[in-house]
Amino acid sequence: MNLIYLIAYFFGGASLANMVPHFVSGMMGRSFQSPFANPRGQGLSSSTVNVVWGFFNGVAAYVLICRVGEFDLKSTADVAACGLGILLLGLFSARHFGQFHGGNTPERS
Repeated sequence: MNLIYLIAYFFGGASLANMVPHFVSGMMGRSFQSPFANPRGQGLSSSTVNVVWGFFNGVAAYVLICRVGEFDLKSTADVAACGLGILLLGLFSARHFGQFHGGNTPERS
């Protein structure tokens, strides 16, 4: 087991998690925050920009997970590294974007 591979799988998982909201928002025709908006990460980018950014993240995830080392779904360490990247970026995104979309303090019905 090579530590460099596990680090690549971690960032591959993070890229995979980052792909989902951008690509889906873009495909739905909705604007969403992106690194290309003003202010960065807070302003909205067009649906087209989000599709492209989501696709780029998918390519990065593929390269980091499938082309670095020998990712094995039966290897607990490989899957844990990738899963941890997905989980941590997912939690960060939930808190960060929740402040813009009301997810941090949902209204009770």
